[in-house]
Amino acid sequence: MTFNANDLLGVLPAIILSIGALLLLMSEVFLSTTRAAAQAPASPGERVAQTATAPEISSTQPDRRYQAWLAAGVAALGLWAALSQLGDPAISLFNGAAMSDGFGRVVAATVCGALLISCFVAFGYLEWLRATRGEFYALTLFSAAGMCLLAQATDLIVIFVSLEVMSLALYALCAYLRRGKRPAEAAFKYFILGSFASAIFLYGAALGFGATGSTRLADIAAGVRLAATGGGPGGSAGLLFASVALLTAGFAFKVAAVPFHMWVPDVYDGAPAPVTGFMAAGVKAAAFAVLVRILVSGFGDPSSSIGPHGWQQIIVWLAALTMFFGNLLAVPQRSVKRMLAYSSIAHAGYLLVAVAAMGNAPSRPDATQGLLFYLASYGATVIGAFGVVALIERKFALAGTGDDLSSWAGLSERHPALAAAMSLFMLSLAGVPPTAGFMAKLTVFRSAIEAGLAPLAIFGVLTSVAGLYYYLRVVVYVYMVPEGRADSVPGGRVLSASIALASCALIVLWMGIMPGSFSAMIQSASGSFGR
Repeated sequence: MTFNANDLLGVLPAIILSIGALLLLMSEVFLSTTRAAAQAPASPGERVAQTATAPEISSTQPDRRYQAWLAAGVAALGLWAALSQLGDPAISLFNGAAMSDGFGRVVAATVCGALLISCFVAFGYLEWLRATRGEFYALTLFSAAGMCLLAQATDLIVIFVSLEVMSLALYALCAYLRRGKRPAEAAFKYFILGSFASAIFLYGAALGFGATGSTRLADIAAGVRLAATGGGPGGSAGLLFASVALLTAGFAFKVAAVPFHMWVPDVYDGAPAPVTGFMAAGVKAAAFAVLVRILVSGFGDPSSSIGPHGWQQIIVWLAALTMFFGNLLAVPQRSVKRMLAYSSIAHAGYLLVAVAAMGNAPSRPDATQGLLFYLASYGATVIGAFGVVALIERKFALAGTGDDLSSWAGLSERHPALAAAMSLFMLSLAGVPPTAGFMAKLTVFRSAIEAGLAPLAIFGVLTSVAGLYYYLRVVVYVYMVPEGRADSVPGGRVLSASIALASCALIVLWMGIMPGSFSAMIQSASGSFGR
């Protein structure tokens, strides 16, 4: 491989995020010790809960409040770098190991935007729990850098390295609140199952290399075309079938598709709410981006029987199972975090509908546009929802009890703005107009019908209707169930959370009322990808 310095511009968002993470780590050396500006809990119960979750601190500690704003500034720079390159032509990077195109740039912008909002959500949450430590924002930046690289990788080795950069940081973030069993259990389950999924992916990559002699997706695509005509080494067609199945299974874990979804409820429930929101938005965007690249760029030759006619059927069944079981398992949940976890499984099914539609070349641009629109709208909605959950969790300072439905009763009386924001996010997740969620599902299902997958689209609509129950149940508790407690959402240091929630609400409404403006931005990306 020859090194070209100009290739670094193609991965500029990832470079910015990595440099920002290193600066945050280095800044720890120069921190001065100041007296902690502790905010006393409002009640003895909150004091006990805070003691149970917050790490032990002395009367003095380094002042790390600047780190949230520095991380947010770095995320904003990464977002600017991704958006500024949207109109540039697609170019191959590092001798075909990566690609700088509109598709990867939109995903990188989605990841950086999710990181930017998550930093605002995390600031007040960590300050209230007195859990601000130097590694938190550095880990989020490293994870986001891995996500951006995943969206651009076109080599199976580069995909694996980027996947581990993203995942290892997330494993640590899940166990960030180091008190109690639940965060440790969440991180342990995520680590064990994530390692298992990585092993499956590596085995699939090895089979692809054995069949084609290369790990580049372009070379694999050439091997697929050769095998389809009866050429290539003996048995290469079978190896390619096994390779695409194992590669799909490895990333089906990351996108939380059934039956690879077992980790989601416990991990989402045990991780801090700001981390959960960032995971739900960022990991889905990056994992779906690389899954699409593998299937479409590597195994998606329309003239090949190993291409769409092979993997499209796998994705169709994954989508149907994921939509059905995700919605079904979300119905009995009383924990809002666990409900949102099962909800994320259902939304992975809707996104898989768009991936299945990409198996037909004529409908590929519309399906790609629907996928990108859905990822952006879901990211804004789910971060906003988990931002509200973070405030409710902070109210009791004890993760796992504050997000029970009973804790949301009468929220509209105590905090009308917070109740309105949560209701908006629930309606968007349910796909009710005029929210972004409605337009996202509309574009995805329309692309599926154009691709000849009308039964799958109809099944998706029916499962969406079933999902209305558990989303609207939260709204019912917020507005119609009498208040069970007298205490309110704690004040102090909520400005950052207010900015984050207001931003998410505006994005949800903007994408729902004026979807054409965002669609125009991603049109070039959807039109050029996979050709």
